[in-house]
Amino acid sequence: MASLETAPKLPQPPRGAQLWWLAARPRTLPLALAPVLVGSAIAEQTSGLHAGAALAAGLGALTLQVGANYANDVFDAERGADTEARIGPPRAVQMGWVSAARMRVASALAFGAAALLGLYLVALAGWPIALAGLLAIAAGLAYTGGPWPLGYHGLGELTVFVFFGGVAVCGSCFVQSGEVPRQALLASVPVGALAAAVLVVNNLRDVDEDRQSGKRTLAVRWGHRASRAEYAALLFISYATLPLLWLQGAGTGALLPLLGLPLALRLLGALRVHSDGPAMNAALARSAQHCLIFSLLLAVGILLRP
Repeated sequence: MASLETAPKLPQPPRGAQLWWLAARPRTLPLALAPVLVGSAIAEQTSGLHAGAALAAGLGALTLQVGANYANDVFDAERGADTEARIGPPRAVQMGWVSAARMRVASALAFGAAALLGLYLVALAGWPIALAGLLAIAAGLAYTGGPWPLGYHGLGELTVFVFFGGVAVCGSCFVQSGEVPRQALLASVPVGALAAAVLVVNNLRDVDEDRQSGKRTLAVRWGHRASRAEYAALLFISYATLPLLWLQGAGTGALLPLLGLPLALRLLGALRVHSDGPAMNAALARSAQHCLIFSLLLAVGILLRP
């Protein structure tokens, strides 16, 4: 039997607001705001910023993300993808901090809050927003839940690219301007690609555990080298899109995110070898920050439009 000095120390179970905040996976929440910033900037240049719609879109994106994260906490625990061998941050249901039933209720409440915010946006912009919202909720549940979970069949990156890119950027622009200009479509590409890059890091970190549980992510299917190449390709696509935005009339301000290129190169270098859990957790957090910084710079550059 291990002595008291050598026995492993389990994390102190969080309670109350701290528990729900940790279960919301705060490191991923910047990804929800990034596309709203870009879509709102394009709307401002198109027909003027609608502050109420922009705020509702941002809060709606956050509550959708929280709802999806709560749902994933339940589904991954029930499918055996989250185990005691996990090297990422602890998950509430797997750790026994909260029951699966309570987490389901929390997820439903978060999605319900998103739906209420969506009703306001539907009143402003009509049925396309209702369709986008329903699809977003369905994707959040189907990512790790249902009979054929998307994330378990290698479709995680594509799902993130579509919903954090095209749907969120174009939707945020549409609810304010009533249209989706070509600049919004083009700007959605780097935002979606950088959000997908965050998932690549997540799946690289969890590759061994996912393989054992039967979660067939692209990292499991392709291995470390190909996943790092995927990450590099997503970064390249993001920065290569900027000159195209400039040529489409977004102005030289669309090149402002190039200031983040040194950070992108450091992130790429950090993934050259398969590191331990803390290093990969740090790389994931920095990748999410990079997505937000890139999007913020792009939004500011579009607004400046020199």
